[in-house]
Amino acid sequence: MSAGNAFYAQSGGVTAVINATACGLLEAARRRSKRIGKVFAGRNGILGALHEELIDTSLESDADIAALRHTPGAAFGSCRYKLRSLDEQAREYRRLIDVFAAHGIRYFFYNGGGDSQDTAHKVSLLSARLDYPVTAIGIPKTVDNDLPFTDCCPGFGSVAKYVATSTREAAMDVASMAETSTKVFVLEVMGRHAGWIAAAAALAQEKPGDPPHILLLPEAPFHQERFLAKVRQTVQKRGYCVVVASEGTRYEDGKLLAEAGGKDAFGHAQLGGLAPLIAGLIRSKLGHKHHWAVADYLQRSARHIASAVDVEQAYALGQAAVDFALAGKNAVMPTIKRLSDAPYRWTIGEAKLSRVANVERKMPKSYLSADGFGITAKARRYLAPLIEGEDPPPYRNGLPQYVRLHNRLTPKKLGPFEV
Repeated sequence: MSAGNAFYAQSGGVTAVINATACGLLEAARRRSKRIGKVFAGRNGILGALHEELIDTSLESDADIAALRHTPGAAFGSCRYKLRSLDEQAREYRRLIDVFAAHGIRYFFYNGGGDSQDTAHKVSLLSARLDYPVTAIGIPKTVDNDLPFTDCCPGFGSVAKYVATSTREAAMDVASMAETSTKVFVLEVMGRHAGWIAAAAALAQEKPGDPPHILLLPEAPFHQERFLAKVRQTVQKRGYCVVVASEGTRYEDGKLLAEAGGKDAFGHAQLGGLAPLIAGLIRSKLGHKHHWAVADYLQRSARHIASAVDVEQAYALGQAAVDFALAGKNAVMPTIKRLSDAPYRWTIGEAKLSRVANVERKMPKSYLSADGFGITAKARRYLAPLIEGEDPPPYRNGLPQYVRLHNRLTPKKLGPFEV
């Protein structure tokens, strides 16, 4: 029996290490070429399969594939496109099977967050429904760190390292100027429903009283007067105040402070403008001069300061996905299983996609300080190992060197398809 081909795609918001996962998967597949033929990468995620825009990764050199390990972004393009149920989108699922059959694809690897794991799960159901054998493996990725059944999510450790570093550096700047200038600095970070990224900023603290002085987390409802009192008290005691706010900060009734009114392609509320909103509140109520910043894409693309632990785990999960598929496993996601905190030791585990899909893991209450403006020692023990180590990319002329693949498409065999 000839080797089956594979389809790999990247989905959702990208990270500094999603290409490290691609590197692990592609290198593992090349070592097993007798069982996996070509690996086709979807151009712009699942849309690449629907449009039959399949990148032939066999045309990329080993050196360029290896360079993916230190390259940010999504090498093959990503997308936000949610496949609904098999009944609601039967036409799209039929198209997937037609494309897979036309190109001899027997393995499906989807690299993304909760919605992406849902897509991988639905594809795994196609074998029985449409009588086509395909093995579906979901691969975790999300800076939000909100997938269940895994100790952490690839992408998070590097964002955590970037945010903690930026918080420490910006705080030193503010402290220098606080006597005659800026008293309050507000940094807005990602985190729609879970505050893992904002919480990681607390790793910047070396002793009690160090910045960040206030964390705003989705898991701790926002109370305006309580917040303003904390800012006032901090400025009086420390001379300045550093606030790190999750974009998903919300009132007790669940309403988001920064909901912009729109929806993204996955149906989630579009967020934006929290930092200036918080800063404006401080200025109008307390009169303090302030500065604010939004980490936005910078936090998730900063490969130059990636966590070595994060890179290693991302690569290992790509390899594990191939191992799982060739071992006959289906409808599962490889996970990180923590064995100990100090030293940090971990291994590869697995979770069923049916249990992972569309489930968000929020920070437990035991990780939140009593006042809701900080984290506990337990949270610090969890977070600290994930930012350990440095894995810098190669530099030339003072700048990091990243690879851009050729991304040559394989010839189409089917007609056009509109989504």
